[in-house]
Amino acid sequence: MRTAFTDLVGTTQPLVGFSRSPGVVAEVSRAGGLGVLAATAYRPDELDAQLTWIEQRTGGAPYGVDLLVPAGTSDAATDQRRRIPQQHWDFVAELLARHDLDPARLRAAPGADSTAHAIAPGGVDELLDVTFAHPVALVANALGPPPPSMVERAHAVGVVVAALVGRREHAERQLAAGVDVLVAQGTEAGGHTGSIATMVLTPEIVALADDVPVLAAGGIASGEQLAAALALGAAGAWCGSVWLATREDITPDPVKRKLLAAGSHGTVRSRTRTGKPARQLRSAWHDAWEAPGAPEPLAMPLQVLLAKDAWAVIDGAAAAGHAGAQELESFFVGQVVGGLAELRPTADVVAGMLADCATRLRALAGLVDVPTG
Repeated sequence: MRTAFTDLVGTTQPLVGFSRSPGVVAEVSRAGGLGVLAATAYRPDELDAQLTWIEQRTGGAPYGVDLLVPAGTSDAATDQRRRIPQQHWDFVAELLARHDLDPARLRAAPGADSTAHAIAPGGVDELLDVTFAHPVALVANALGPPPPSMVERAHAVGVVVAALVGRREHAERQLAAGVDVLVAQGTEAGGHTGSIATMVLTPEIVALADDVPVLAAGGIASGEQLAAALALGAAGAWCGSVWLATREDITPDPVKRKLLAAGSHGTVRSRTRTGKPARQLRSAWHDAWEAPGAPEPLAMPLQVLLAKDAWAVIDGAAAAGHAGAQELESFFVGQVVGGLAELRPTADVVAGMLADCATRLRALAGLVDVPTG
């Protein structure tokens, strides 16, 4: 299928596979789509190694990188951690203890500083240096308009700049910043998302964008849903949650089991993991933060640091079979989680989506009466 997006990035299919798993990214690109690596969790040397690994497995097929690029400045990670109120440390420590986890490990747990580093301007610059040293086709920003320096650097080396938007006002700012692709992400999506549904948001952004390609995101995990996105005027779909149920995905097994058992109603849009509204699988973690007397979640990046410290403890214990940790365990996922029933190879998921999309588009075309004579 050829669209304005496929022409722009050099793919044969209008499908983006957004994932933190390099194996998923490589397989989506090999299948004709555009794999996009969520790079925020990586340090520069790690990102360099992962991008090299992807390139070795895609045979020159295009791929992209997604970062959280802030517009302002930020303190070093260690200084940020000092700004977290003691009340919040105490709340999380008590929550861990209630689930038979050792709260003494909270501030000693690894994992938080890499994310804080990656969303601080200095850390993002280092990740951008690595990204532009590789032959990426697209770089995406999921945290407001990209700074002019990012757009200039990307365009200077022929890299397409994409940005996620949840409202018309977001899209207007992104267009003014010079982005090449808009991703209209509806509230059904996993991760950071707004409150407007994909079916409402997508045609609104398409009408605003003029000749800038728009990808639909949120609630798209099947060929039928991909066909619906194209019918709304999108030039393709940006998909994330569907890849969590693939064999190449690196999400821990305890989380995958919870995802496969969840229904479409099993997610919550919450600020308790990052400080910004993000859709994720509901667990005892969210119940505790919503209970009377719980503190308000902090702003990003402080809530990121607090939650990542806790999650470093939770993930390790859950993987070892700890019942209390598994009650707290969660992950960012959209409402399509209810349709994730089994683990499949990424290549099979892509092939199935594209085949089902083509079937549905042909069926829709058959509904139109074409005058003869």
